[in-house]
Amino acid sequence: MRKTYDKLVRDRIPEIIRADGGTCETAILVDDEYRAALLAKLVEEAQEAATAAHGELITELADLLEVIEATISAHGLSREAVEDERRRRRVERGGFKRRLRLLWTE
Repeated sequence: MRKTYDKLVRDRIPEIIRADGGTCETAILVDDEYRAALLAKLVEEAQEAATAAHGELITELADLLEVIEATISAHGLSREAVEDERRRRRVERGGFKRRLRLLWTE
């Protein structure tokens, strides 16, 4: 039974599907499509991490990091630049160590 996905997948997924006796069709995304697909994949992986059971969290976070790395590269950024911005924002706005929940403002 055919199931439609129309989403970005890891490079070895077609190989794994075929090794399991399945069939599939793929297409190569052009640059703009690829960048858009990566951003959609970020949301997908973040949602999976947010709902993961404790034992699955490490796998979902690893998947999320893989997509982040690919997104950085696809947008011509560097990991160092992203890390510098993370540090700058931590100094400017703080981190999450205090576990603060904002309840209201006026």
